[in-house]
Amino acid sequence: MRNLLKARNLLLLLLIAICVTPLTSFAQIAVGVSIRVGPPALPVYEQPPCPTEGYLWTPGYWAYGPVGYYWVPGVWVAPPRAGVLWTPGYWGFAGGVYGWHAGYWGPHVGFYGGINYGFGYGGVGFVGGEWRGGEFAYNTAVMHVNTAIVRNVYVNRTVINNTTIVNHASFNGTGGIVARPTAGEEAAMREQHFQPTSNQLSHEHTASQDRNQWASANHGTPGTAAMDSVNGRRFNQQGRIAQGVRSGELTPRETSHLENREANINHEVAADRRANGGKLTAQEHKQVEQQQNQASRKINQDKHNNKTEGRAEK
Repeated sequence: MRNLLKARNLLLLLLIAICVTPLTSFAQIAVGVSIRVGPPALPVYEQPPCPTEGYLWTPGYWAYGPVGYYWVPGVWVAPPRAGVLWTPGYWGFAGGVYGWHAGYWGPHVGFYGGINYGFGYGGVGFVGGEWRGGEFAYNTAVMHVNTAIVRNVYVNRTVINNTTIVNHASFNGTGGIVARPTAGEEAAMREQHFQPTSNQLSHEHTASQDRNQWASANHGTPGTAAMDSVNGRRFNQQGRIAQGVRSGELTPRETSHLENREANINHEVAADRRANGGKLTAQEHKQVEQQQNQASRKINQDKHNNKTEGRAEK
């Protein structure tokens, strides 16, 4: 009986220890998904410009769900705090199965399978920028930023590898990228880690619901390769806005908003005319003209701002 009680107490203590252990300590250790079919090759795409100071780039990747593999667009996101960097997730092939090692935030970039995700993530470490105090400085030699908005930049071309990359494998292991963690990456893996932000999780979920992102439908060429921010503008492989409009034009949503605004003014004009026997008084006529002129100026200003933004992004 005593031995049974000791065994129960030991089991209870073990369960308590597991429950109170911070989740961040398990980052990059537990494999979330194990399947027997490897992910498609990484698509080649251009990076959209950073939309605001302080955002960090998180490369796109193939995730797996009930629909099979689907592409999660690369995206600029706000880090959970200043001073942390993103270690991308990666697929690892071992024991006949492919396992997903989730990405995480931490003081240094750890091992991400040796995968060349581009834009500063060449397979080892990160050379796209660095924290300088509480501000992030962007290396524009490898990162695309809108310098009209982002001013904290520098250029370090010594980090550029001019060797042509022909292997776009998206997993580590036989048949993909054969790489082992460096001493620095192993040290980074033992540091305190922070899980993906709620925006990142939402971003991945949205991609899983978009048929254009499914590998079974796009055959390795996703409709949206990257985004400038979560729920922001979508970009295709060539870095063009993938919303059915050219850069510099209003998006369909913006156009609809302006059309609705004009329709409301026209409706007010018609109502005023009916109330005055089909004619407007001098005061009403002046008021309507002022509304129409104001709306026209607003429309022209919106179009001008959109074109200016489009030129800055090129």
